[in-house]
Amino acid sequence: MWDNPTMSSSRVDAKKRILLPNGRPGDVFDIQQQADGRFLLVRLEKPKPSGRKSRRACLEAMRRAPLRPTKSWEELRGLTREP
Repeated sequence: MWDNPTMSSSRVDAKKRILLPNGRPGDVFDIQQQADGRFLLVRLEKPKPSGRKSRRACLEAMRRAPLRPTKSWEELRGLTREP
């Protein structure tokens, strides 16, 4: 008898999808292309949902946001309108 290893193989469909034997709907994978046409799939863990934030925590987060405008509307109008 010769050695007959079990090798699972899958085929890519026309939309470039592949069916993984132990995959579940919603799984997210990191795909790394390696040498000789090999691909390494690493299943990424979903982050645990944090609890609901309080009103005070939301207001504090908005206060610390880096994208908050620092100029008044009049200053912005003066900078963006032609004289």
